[in-house]
Amino acid sequence: MVESWTFWAVLSAVFAALTAIFGKVGVAGVGADFATFIRTVVILAALALILGATGQWQGVGGVSGRSWLFLVLSGLATGASWVCYYRALKLGDAARVAPIDKLSVVLVALFGVAFLGERLSLANWGGVALIAAGAVLVAWR
Repeated sequence: MVESWTFWAVLSAVFAALTAIFGKVGVAGVGADFATFIRTVVILAALALILGATGQWQGVGGVSGRSWLFLVLSGLATGASWVCYYRALKLGDAARVAPIDKLSVVLVALFGVAFLGERLSLANWGGVALIAAGAVLVAWR
C-alpha cells in the first residue's frame, strides 16, 4: 500500500485538511506572515529529521541545474501560496478558504494539459468542472 500513489495522495488530503483547521486556530492572535514563518521552521526541522532517519541526504552537486531551477521556482510558489493561505485563514472561515485554495486542483489540470502535454478524458474534464463548481458553492455565502 505504501507504494501506491493513491495512498499518499489520500494522506496528503487528510494532512491538508488538518493544516486548515490547525492553521485557523493557530493564526488567531498571531500575524499571518509570522505564522507562516513558524510553520516553515517546523517543516524544515521535520524534513531534516526524516532525511536523517531514512538516510536520504544527497549531495547538492548531484542535482542538475534544471532541477535546481524548477525546485527553486516550486519553493517560491509554495511560499507565496502559504503566505496567501494564512492571510486568507486570518480573514475568513477555514471551511470557505480551503475549498477556494483547492481550486489549485482545477489549475493543475489546466496547466498540466497546457504546459506538460498531459491528456484528460471527457470524464476527467467533468470531474475538474465539478471540483470548480463545488469549491465555488462551498465558499459562496
